[in-house]
Amino acid sequence: MFALENVVQPTTNGSNPTRDLNKSLFRRKRPIIAIWLAALFCPPPPAIAEPELTPSRFELSGFGTLGGVRTNSDDVEFTRDQSQHEGAKKSWTAKQDSLLGLQAYFKATESLEFVAQAVSRYGPNANYRPELMAAYARFAATPNLSIRAGRMGVEFYMLSDSRLVGYSYLTVRPPVDFFGTLPFQYVNGADFTVTAPLGDGVLKGKAFFGKSGEKAPIQDEFLNLQGNPMAGGYLDYQSGNWQWRVTAAQTKFKHELPPPVSTLRDSLDQASQLGFPTAAEAANQISLTDTTSRFYSVGGVYDQGPLQIQAMLSETRHESSIYQNSRAGYVIAGYRLGQFTPFVGYSRNRSKAKSVSSGLPDAFPPFAQINAGLAGALARTHIDQNTWSLGARWDFRRDMALKTQIDLIRGEPDSVFLYPLSNLNVFSLALDFVF
Repeated sequence: MFALENVVQPTTNGSNPTRDLNKSLFRRKRPIIAIWLAALFCPPPPAIAEPELTPSRFELSGFGTLGGVRTNSDDVEFTRDQSQHEGAKKSWTAKQDSLLGLQAYFKATESLEFVAQAVSRYGPNANYRPELMAAYARFAATPNLSIRAGRMGVEFYMLSDSRLVGYSYLTVRPPVDFFGTLPFQYVNGADFTVTAPLGDGVLKGKAFFGKSGEKAPIQDEFLNLQGNPMAGGYLDYQSGNWQWRVTAAQTKFKHELPPPVSTLRDSLDQASQLGFPTAAEAANQISLTDTTSRFYSVGGVYDQGPLQIQAMLSETRHESSIYQNSRAGYVIAGYRLGQFTPFVGYSRNRSKAKSVSSGLPDAFPPFAQINAGLAGALARTHIDQNTWSLGARWDFRRDMALKTQIDLIRGEPDSVFLYPLSNLNVFSLALDFVF
């Protein structure tokens, strides 16, 4: 899951800047850890010994984050993405960033392997109940073609499928302005990956399709994302210290938004029966069912010696007017000084509303109330904010890193998403580890 083979790893000695994490992180030969976990979680062996799986065929590994975060305000709640039910305020909390993931890998043959991954994190149900984030089979049809089927991380943006592996990125968390609007973590389906040498580098192309199996909290309700068809792909080119990727993906919604939006649609439909056909058109424009949202992005990563830079741009387009089209981008730069890597980042997200008119006269109070509700519904996803981030990463021992970070989030007065506050400071500490 999480396309970990594509994650650029911060290093402390300037050598081997881009790791193949599927091989070096989650397939390390750690028999002691494997034996310890097996003894802890597995039942006693049968009286007649079964043939043992060697570490090269079966391996257990994992990752985790112990994090704390607080803000300078109790008026809004800070979440790292749309999948979290509640957010941080002025008091320190470990909910937003702390998690634990375990992964099992089994190599059945030279061409066939299986991966399963479970993660315990603070999610949409406001608890730490483990979630099955990955469960797939990978088949290498040829040295240049591989096929996966099952549950896999979404790859709507570059690095989006490694958002939960804190050790794999430089900052405490991926930029919220950019990744925080993405509610999807995994897709149930299949993908195809083709690689080919090109010039001094390697060109990789991937296409995926499937369905979502998640839900996203909206205040005290949930948006049901289960069964939403998803499809997309990317072209990725790696040459020397550079990695570039262009991505396109889409999802089609099968369910409506919960109240108050669904209630507003009912009111518009009822008003249309009183001789106002424009109200029915407005209800259709803010409907989410059977509409498609499309996600486009381009990104690049540079890692050479002590210097690491990554930057991305994205555009999101929604057929439904209930969500505003948006453009986002970010850049992060870090410079390694021995075990320490100070970094600075800047991100921005801005959206634009579509024009929707009910045609109902404000002179009639019930109609005025519907118009006010429509205006509020159209503005609920408006975002016009930017964030400056400053922090440092300390790789104090192998496979462990301690991070500290401050985010200065600034929004325009009419910006209500992600955080309806024009001035929000976020303070974070995190210990990331892999094993």
